Amino acid sequence: MTDAGDAQALPQPPRWLMTPDNVVYVGMAAWLIATIVIAATGIGSTSTLVSAIIGLVVGVFGTTIFTVQRRASRRGDRAAQRGLS
Repeated sequence: MTDAGDAQALPQPPRWLMTPDNVVYVGMAAWLIATIVIAATGIGSTSTLVSAIIGLVVGVFGTTIFTVQRRASRRGDRAAQRGLS
C-alpha cells in the first residue's frame, strides 16, 4: 500500500494529454497510419486490415460526435454535454 505522501510525489501528465480532443485526434491518426501501413505492406492477414479499417471508422465516428457535441456546447444548446469547451 502507498500512503498519501507517495501520491503527491507522482508527476502530473503533460497538459496536452489531459485535454480530450488531443487524445481523440492522436488516436484517430494512429488508426489512419496503421491502416495505411497494413494496406501498403500487406502485413498480417485480411482480418488485420479489417480491424484497422474498423478502428479508423470508429475513430472518425467518435471524432464527429465529439466535434458536434463541442459545437453544441459552445452554442449553448440545452441538450449539449457540458465541459467540452
